[in-house]
Amino acid sequence: MKNRWKDRRGMTLIEIMVVIAILGLIASIVTVSVINSLDEAKVDTAKTQIKALENALDQFRRDAGFYPSTEQGLQALVAKPSAGRVPKRYPPKGYMKSVPKDPWGCDYTYYSPGIQGHETEIYSLGADCQEGGSDYDADISSFEANQ
Repeated sequence: MKNRWKDRRGMTLIEIMVVIAILGLIASIVTVSVINSLDEAKVDTAKTQIKALENALDQFRRDAGFYPSTEQGLQALVAKPSAGRVPKRYPPKGYMKSVPKDPWGCDYTYYSPGIQGHETEIYSLGADCQEGGSDYDADISSFEANQ
């Protein structure tokens, strides 16, 4: 019985290190592709939320005859504005329950009239929550969301 255990050979330290290195390489490849997919999904979510905000703004305009001002902001979709132009017809529950944050946890920026010559503009400031940027830090506008 003792001879049986002596004949068995275990893994050497080098073999174990090679296996760990291969597992680490596979894990890093999977992590990079998952992170890229997550970032792309956040951009798509921001575009979808911007479209939903635009739809609520269009409903506001149909009822009131005008868009909320920049000062009234997107909160005019949640509660009837008390300053500036006040709509005569406003639904008791508003147009939305709440204004969502963008996928990175920042507030959407709203302009009326829009800065690019449109009636309104809605912006997500991207992953860095600051104006400008590139890649996933780039701003996402309502103009881009509709393309």
